[in-house]
Amino acid sequence: MNLSSHKVSWSFRRRVVAAVVVLTSLSATAAFAYTRATGAANGSGTVGTMQTVTVAAFVGGDTPSSSLYPGGPAADVILRVNNPNSFTVHVTSIAGNGTITADAGHAGCSTTGVSYTAPSNPSITLPSGSTLVHLAGAASMSTASLSACQGATFNIPVTLAVQR
Repeated sequence: MNLSSHKVSWSFRRRVVAAVVVLTSLSATAAFAYTRATGAANGSGTVGTMQTVTVAAFVGGDTPSSSLYPGGPAADVILRVNNPNSFTVHVTSIAGNGTITADAGHAGCSTTGVSYTAPSNPSITLPSGSTLVHLAGAASMSTASLSACQGATFNIPVTLAVQR
């Protein structure tokens, strides 16, 4: 009897080993199939166009906290900037762009002596809409200015470069 139970035991073991081999083989095949699976899809996107950011003369209560006078310290410049885009833009430069002139009420101020110093690395973010940009110490006036320039408001043309 011992011998026949021993045979059943070997037969049972062979079946278990065979089942384990089959299950392992199936698992390896499933894992291989999973890692070898491929797929395809289509997508699309659009690129919008950035609208022009504009600079306008400031009017009313937007006066700088400092004033120009011949040979005096540098004064502030305030820009009213309009970003018509629905997203924020970043100013990369604010360069002078033309001749600085006095307001129409000071026609005799032909030599203003006013100069503009652009900020070297502006770190300005412009949200959507109108924003005042304050440039501390960006304008100065030399002693070459004519007396007719007293009390004048100066037009300092600038160009802003922006990026998203």
